[in-house]
Amino acid sequence: MKDYHVNIFYSDEDDGYIADIPDLKACSAFGETPNEALTEVLKAKESWLASAEAHGKPIPLPEYCPVI
Repeated sequence: MKDYHVNIFYSDEDDGYIADIPDLKACSAFGETPNEALTEVLKAKESWLASAEAHGKPIPLPEYCPVI
């Protein structure tokens, strides 16, 4: 089963890690470590999907982003 691609990067401005899911508009989270950012963005993903479903909004399918 495909799942959503997650980006994790360090932000000097925020002095921590940002994780985002490009397929889910504005779905991102912050953490002091990469693992914390990942944990938080997975919680955000569940909330994003539940909200979209509750409001009858379209839910995009996960896209596969190969590493080149």
